[in-house]
Amino acid sequence: MSNLVDKLLCDNVKNLKPYESARRLFAAGTGEIQQTWLNANESPFANSYDVDSERFNRYPDCQPTSVINSYAAYSGVAPENTLVSRGADEGIELLIRAFCNPAQDAILICPPTYGMYAISAETFNVDVHKAPLNEDFSLDVPGICAYKDKVKLVFICSPNNPTGTTVDAQQLQQVVEHFADSALVVVDEAYIEFDWQSSWANKLATYPNLVVLRTLSKAFALAGIRCGFTLAAPAAIQALLKVIAPYPIPEPVAQIASQALSASGILRMQDQVSDLNAQRAILKQQLMTIPHVELVGDDKANFILFRCEQKQQLMQYLVDNHFLIRDQSKQINLQNCLRITVGTAEQNQQLMDLIFSFFQQQESAQ
Repeated sequence: MSNLVDKLLCDNVKNLKPYESARRLFAAGTGEIQQTWLNANESPFANSYDVDSERFNRYPDCQPTSVINSYAAYSGVAPENTLVSRGADEGIELLIRAFCNPAQDAILICPPTYGMYAISAETFNVDVHKAPLNEDFSLDVPGICAYKDKVKLVFICSPNNPTGTTVDAQQLQQVVEHFADSALVVVDEAYIEFDWQSSWANKLATYPNLVVLRTLSKAFALAGIRCGFTLAAPAAIQALLKVIAPYPIPEPVAQIASQALSASGILRMQDQVSDLNAQRAILKQQLMTIPHVELVGDDKANFILFRCEQKQQLMQYLVDNHFLIRDQSKQINLQNCLRITVGTAEQNQQLMDLIFSFFQQQESAQ
């Protein structure tokens, strides 16, 4: 059977490396031991919701009106500018499927950045071009603009994962305007609640080639329900509706999303974001006291990126003590870099106690 699979497998999939998600990396071998997950940029808050099972015997709406209207109002756009999907990851795939011809078209990414842009493109046999960020993690605008008429989609993450940096508005405007007649510029705002004033959702009417990706996974603490949004011109939304699954949003997901997007739900989210921002500041201050640690990038999200020469030993020490953070050192310009997701005050302090302990042991061994 394995020979048949190899024989039938698409050529572009044979050498494809799947995205190494936090759960995929550490799912095996953890057994009954309780892990502290600070490696997936999840919220540490678990909020309660009510679910009505009365409609579970029926197929759900493709685009639930209550969810679309609520998110459009929250984002300051019209419902016709809004599409809901199974996480922002599905939004990425829909854009590639709708606008890129396999084995013919290409997308552009700006690494170091979120890995799923490239993997989604490669899955659909779409080429991936790269215009790496500058050393200060700003956009290389000339490098990006050199790809005019060579790509269909330009993916820019702001705030960027994993650097925590927000893209300069003037630079982003240059890029959007440069590709006005040749490509869609997709601004991934998965972490925008941590830097709300930098959102580009209010510029959709000005730039028809602008697309904004959003999610409930981060600030709204709903990574488990897989609910994301694409904000774009009505024509682009209609194009995506041609390739989306018939029933992408399960009924329980729609119910929970609607509650999260209520006035009280948004207020709770904002309070929790404020708490995470305060905890992030404390983490930064503590990390800055360690001579062997260098903070990298910025702090416009719910994580902190730092560099240390002993990153491999530190990672293993934390894993051995059941604390999981994320190794980002394989990305361009992120050698020896690790990323910490901001957790609760208790989790953060336990993590820092372990980090302090590790470096004390290192000094004692010298």
